[in-house]
Amino acid sequence: MIYKVYYQEDKKFSPQREKTQSLYIESDSPITARRLITEHTNYNIEFIQPLEGNHLEYEKEHTNFELVEFN
Repeated sequence: MIYKVYYQEDKKFSPQREKTQSLYIESDSPITARRLITEHTNYNIEFIQPLEGNHLEYEKEHTNFELVEFN
């Protein structure tokens, strides 16, 4: 499944809506997605949203949709 992850760049600072960013990741579950991101970044994850159906198609057509892969 593909997830949209909302995050802040750094865990040291309090979250601010204006600085929230997002990325797209493919994973078996939101727990696995969170684990992958926290192992490879210092992001403060705010929310993980599953994308499917029309919502996924909308994101692909109307955003800078690119799946992030961590090696």
